[in-house]
Amino acid sequence: MKVKDVKELEKIANNVRIGIIEAVHSANSGHPGGSLSIADILTVLYFNQMNIDETKPQDKCRDRLVLSKGHCAPALYSTLAERGFFDKKLLKTLRSINGNLQGHPDMNKVPGVDMTTGSLGQGLSVANGMAIASKLDGEGIRVYCICGDGEVQEGQIWEAAMSASHYKLDNLCVILDNNNLQIDGDVDKVMSIYPIDEKFKSFGFEVINVDGHNFLELIEAFQKAKKVKGKPTAIIANTIKGKGVSFMENKAEWHGKAPNDEEYEIAIRELTQN
Repeated sequence: MKVKDVKELEKIANNVRIGIIEAVHSANSGHPGGSLSIADILTVLYFNQMNIDETKPQDKCRDRLVLSKGHCAPALYSTLAERGFFDKKLLKTLRSINGNLQGHPDMNKVPGVDMTTGSLGQGLSVANGMAIASKLDGEGIRVYCICGDGEVQEGQIWEAAMSASHYKLDNLCVILDNNNLQIDGDVDKVMSIYPIDEKFKSFGFEVINVDGHNFLELIEAFQKAKKVKGKPTAIIANTIKGKGVSFMENKAEWHGKAPNDEEYEIAIRELTQN
């Protein structure tokens, strides 16, 4: 199933955002800000780009996604539920001690989750391994890895970037969620990563800059990445933390807290009016 109509993709992304808010509010904990900022990216990947089948979540030839910024699991869970990997009702069991939708994604508990993540900085190394394995096995799969901009302050990211370039992993696509906010504030003030596009270029990546909320730009970028040969691609997606909920947008304090009942009602009302 590949959704090509932008209006339909926008509708799906809005549903993903509603699921994020539902999940985090039900858990009374979680990370809404960074989850909302990648909702459009995940929508394009799971509904327009990736070779996946929700009825065969363990298909050996499926494309893979590594959510390196694993604390934004609500976005991945909501996308998977929207795609049909599991019932949407389960989103309200987020972080439940007896549930499968833990605060960070667990590949052994949730269909559609390709890698257990949560320790920041490690996802790209895992994605490299998946991409190398695919080349060795001749499976032809593509591997996508979503990293946070605060996360790429981690040294392991750059060791992995060096490896990806060295092994010419043209089946690997890194997406940087560049909302410029991390738990402690502005990324450029906490520990600047800029110019981030030039850094990835210097490590041998093909680099594409996009508006992370523009569906046509995202689709074009992913299509371009598929044609790149001999090196990995990094898509720098400029996004808005908390995108879609007015009082959360561009606010670092919404990195890791849940909306109360009143805030929940406001958020759902805004999203259902879209």
